[in-house]
Amino acid sequence: MDSADTTSILLLILIALAALLYSSVGHGGASGYLAAMALLGVAPAVMKPAALVLNIFVAGWVAWRLYRAGYFNARLFWPFALGSIPLAFVGGLLILPGNFYRYVVGAALVLAAMRLLVEARDQPARSVPPPMLAVAVGAVLGFVSGLTGVGGGIFLSPLLLFLRWADMRHTAALSATFILLNSISGLAGHVTAGADVPSGLPWMVFAALAGGVVGAELAVRRLAPVRLRQLLGVVLIIAAAKMFLAA
Repeated sequence: MDSADTTSILLLILIALAALLYSSVGHGGASGYLAAMALLGVAPAVMKPAALVLNIFVAGWVAWRLYRAGYFNARLFWPFALGSIPLAFVGGLLILPGNFYRYVVGAALVLAAMRLLVEARDQPARSVPPPMLAVAVGAVLGFVSGLTGVGGGIFLSPLLLFLRWADMRHTAALSATFILLNSISGLAGHVTAGADVPSGLPWMVFAALAGGVVGAELAVRRLAPVRLRQLLGVVLIIAAAKMFLAA
């Protein structure tokens, strides 16, 4: 087995682990996939479309499981989606130069790591966001999602929890659906811009789904242990540092 095969196998293992941990809290795992690809030296041109595709499969499964479990709140969700879907398409249209993309993704990974390292408290919802504020928040996160390949749920969920717009499981259901639609829209923009979807994705999708199916069951029954989420946060910071150093 040569070094390329070893790297490919290691990438699949890291993708499966990221999918398991992220899906257990209602996320598609894009920042984890981007971190894995960054650590193993995957080209920036491959990272964004690959993360969006993996997001679609994993977030789609998680969203379906949490919807079936009764945790999806459509009234809370749609104002965010109204702002995010068109802006995710616009972000997907933009193909950033390699070095600039590394800086943007590195910053996104740092923010995602902070979300994982700070333990959120599960409290009952006490209010709903003003519709126009939700649309504006969705628009910003949708654009970032399409631009980088990060689904946006990693940034939306702490906002929902901190402002007590939703409890943890309703947040997980909303975030998974938010990530799913943003990723579809962002990938559509990416393809419309004439960029290719990389080959070799089937094995990556299989690895992500394997982890995502297990993680989705955890999301329905019990959330991932805090220590595992914090460990993943440290990995994201290391990956972010590698992105900054490579730029």
